[in-house]
Amino acid sequence: SLDEAIAHIARYGTGHSETIVTNSVVAAQEFTAMVDAAAVLVNASSRFVDGGQFGFGAEIGISTQKMHARGPMGLPEMTTTSYRVVGTGQIRS
Repeated sequence: SLDEAIAHIARYGTGHSETIVTNSVVAAQEFTAMVDAAAVLVNASSRFVDGGQFGFGAEIGISTQKMHARGPMGLPEMTTTSYRVVGTGQIRS
């Protein structure tokens, strides 16, 4: 059943990618709402979960974390931004 599949994924899933093949729009909507993964696919191959396929350029890494970048990562997700601010004593009022 759909509920059993979602429970199985919650217990054994990797958090990377999960796929459902269904003719039911309702089942697809419930699956995508309930499954916690970096990529949740409906009627599509999990082989598409790749940085290049998503248009990120060459894939540098994969993250299943929930903070910062999640899923296939290209260069923008693997870098951080640092600001350098130089003032002359301004204050925020």
